[in-house]
Amino acid sequence: MRGRFRNPMACSVLTCDYLRMLILADDLGHLSYTVTGEGPPVVLVHAGVADHTMWDAVVPALAERNTVIRYDLRGFGESAPPTGPFSEADDLCRLLDHLGHESVRLIGASWGGRVAVNFALTHPGRVRSLTLLAPPWPGYGWSADMVAYDEAETAALEAGDLDAAVRVNLDMWLRGPGRGWEDVAPGLAERLRTPVRTSLVNQDAVGEHSLGGAAGDLATIAVPTLVGIGLLDVADFQDIARRYAAEIPGAALVEFPAAAHLIALDAPTELVAALRPFLTR
Repeated sequence: MRGRFRNPMACSVLTCDYLRMLILADDLGHLSYTVTGEGPPVVLVHAGVADHTMWDAVVPALAERNTVIRYDLRGFGESAPPTGPFSEADDLCRLLDHLGHESVRLIGASWGGRVAVNFALTHPGRVRSLTLLAPPWPGYGWSADMVAYDEAETAALEAGDLDAAVRVNLDMWLRGPGRGWEDVAPGLAERLRTPVRTSLVNQDAVGEHSLGGAAGDLATIAVPTLVGIGLLDVADFQDIARRYAAEIPGAALVEFPAAAHLIALDAPTELVAALRPFLTR
């Protein structure tokens, strides 16, 4: 069976932010994760330009009432890039099995939101509730602004200018199109710079080995669902968020006026305020 664990016992490493992480090793490398607090389990899945540290500002409040599990997707943060075919939904399933959680409340940001959707479609009985913060939509017809971003990142990487590619991503996903850097909280760009760099370094390996997400009908999702969108985000993602909210039965849409794409970084207090009552459902 692909992905059988060579060692089911977790060991630990020390990350750059001095947070001790645990390691779950398998035949493809390893996943790094943390567990904080006690109570009903909540899993946080980070964005594709970030790692588990993007949730730092919301974890203390959530951990007052919940067991909060954060992990780095393969090729992000402290998790090794994959060496063979993998599924992000399968990875999450293995992690939950390892931790002994049959079902969880699942929160995903950006690409992590799509991972959460795929997991809910493939393992519906293991999801108690679903929170999607600015998730992408497979096959979406991207705007000229998004195409220009992609072209700028590609040009920088092809020129071997990783620093320029990092700046392109920070401009798009942290600053966003609707504000200047003077309006972004001090220190956020530096916090995100290393995770963005790591994601870019490993993106070819991740893209080569990823088996992609599940095809499924959003109308079959039958758990409480919250969809969040920052009103300073790219217009494409505002449209996508509303599409998810319309197509998942009973989903609630929450807008964050002061946030761009990464809501947990821009508006952690407002995000916690929205999550606390929702996570009791």
